[in-house]
Amino acid sequence: MTYKAPLKDMLFNIQHLANIDQIAQIPGFEEAGFDTAQAVLEECAKFNEGVLAPLNWEGDKNPSFFKDGKVTTTPGFKEAFRQYAEGGWQGLQHPTDFGGQGLPKTIGAACGEMLNSANMSFALCPLLSDGAIEALLTAGSDELKATYLDKLVSGEWTGTMNLTEPQAGSDLAMVRTRAQPEPDGSYKIFGTKIYITYGEHDMAENIVHLVLARVVGAPEGVKGISLFVVPKFMVGKDGALGARNDVHCVSIEHKMGIKASPTAVLQYGDHGGAVGYLVGQENRGLEYMFIMMNAARYAVGVQGIAIAERAYQKAVQYAKDRVQSRPVDGSIQASAPIIHHPDVKRMLMTMRAYTEGCRAMATVAAAAFDAAHHHTDADVRKQNAAFYEFMVPLVKGYSTEMSLEVTSLGVQVHGGMGFIEETGAAQYYRDAKILTIYEGTTAIQANDLVGRKTSRDGGQTAKAIAAQVQVTEAELVKQGSAHSLAVAKRLTAAREAFVDVVNFVAGNTKASPNAVFSGSVPYLMLAGNLVAGWQLARAMLVAQTPAAQAEDAAFMAAKITTARFYADHLLSKAPGIRDSIVEGADSVTALALEAF
Repeated sequence: MTYKAPLKDMLFNIQHLANIDQIAQIPGFEEAGFDTAQAVLEECAKFNEGVLAPLNWEGDKNPSFFKDGKVTTTPGFKEAFRQYAEGGWQGLQHPTDFGGQGLPKTIGAACGEMLNSANMSFALCPLLSDGAIEALLTAGSDELKATYLDKLVSGEWTGTMNLTEPQAGSDLAMVRTRAQPEPDGSYKIFGTKIYITYGEHDMAENIVHLVLARVVGAPEGVKGISLFVVPKFMVGKDGALGARNDVHCVSIEHKMGIKASPTAVLQYGDHGGAVGYLVGQENRGLEYMFIMMNAARYAVGVQGIAIAERAYQKAVQYAKDRVQSRPVDGSIQASAPIIHHPDVKRMLMTMRAYTEGCRAMATVAAAAFDAAHHHTDADVRKQNAAFYEFMVPLVKGYSTEMSLEVTSLGVQVHGGMGFIEETGAAQYYRDAKILTIYEGTTAIQANDLVGRKTSRDGGQTAKAIAAQVQVTEAELVKQGSAHSLAVAKRLTAAREAFVDVVNFVAGNTKASPNAVFSGSVPYLMLAGNLVAGWQLARAMLVAQTPAAQAEDAAFMAAKITTARFYADHLLSKAPGIRDSIVEGADSVTALALEAF
């Protein structure tokens, strides 16, 4: 078994939690209702199950390699990428003006999950192109858009993000790559960029690098950073490719995971200067790059859900096949498949509940993005924008941290065989680790949640979300089943813990920053846990209705059980996390530095 897309769960979320038919009432999305979502997802599943999933392990065994300035990708990747582009998948969410399909993020995010479950190393190439497209759509001149967007949207060319330098990791104030203005309005770019995903490869005929650099004489720090387009090959007025630009790959990294994805060191300007074109205005590069970063952060959260799903499927299959020991309840008098053992069920249920909870959270966030960007009512746009912005660090931070736990459990279910590479369980664990690091570590997501998303508005957005959770609690109590009442109890305790922490954060960030930031990651994990649990509670409300039961009783029964498990085993941790944040700050920072 390689991978089977969880279409039922995705479509349930899109229909009942994201309310796709409401999104289809927004001008421009009229054709994007449930039927379209179903048709697109089914087609997407065929491609990912049939073409990309079988290449995943191959990429781990035969990764991309670098020789004589060229990168050769894993056998099969180049052909698969051509099929991906020809299928129109790169342009799924991008505007029809540039050859895209203009579909809502609510549909696009589900397709992104399938792509990453099938083959995360492969999926990184389109992910980076999406970021480049977003930045050009937002800040590119008409000329830049005309030159690059059609080719990027079609997948004929690919894009990259060039932020990091050897001395400038998360601290972009340290960027030293320089841009020298030229008389013709272009710039010459000089510097070294590291960790450039798909910075060099053989899958497309041109690579469009988006590069952060300082114009000569610009202010120090983040205020002096500009953004440039630097193509691998120059593009003529007629759109034809010309001479090779002065940007070269000098090596690629040897990595713990995502081995098939080439992570390049790029050198700009060794032979007179790489030709670059300013995106937007000088010294506003960081602002534009954040548009790419926000798109990428959400997408990385989806990668976490994707790798968790793949690990879960693998573990379930193994647990059904592996015969070992008699069940403790004596229900079978001989050795039985390990899925009969309660602790194996606990591990599988943990994997399932985390994955489904985060998928539900990400789907609802995508729907908010669609409303925030396209709704006709300004107030609706504003409310949804605030909700989506709050969700981005949760989707990125919580979903990726949970993917580490889920992929680790996947190895554990396999026992000793999980530690052996040939089962494939270990690859998911290794691949997952990068997700908590790139596009901003979990701590950086937590800093964003504390600073920009909670303290800045005195916790108003957070408390508005808590108020929505409270409405769901009331609906559960009204529904009145044993499951509903049990979940309502856990949800109430988790919400109260969350509100306590929000008050602590909003009230102390300025006066006691160390106290607040020492609990910033736990706050992020508490918030993600609450929102994922809330969405599963909403799903359970739907699953218990007679209409849903009549539609698919077995699926709905599993949904109810999963939501109940999440509440009992994961949401129940929230009050303890609250205590560690509100009452445990001192012990984080008390130890003298020389004692470490």
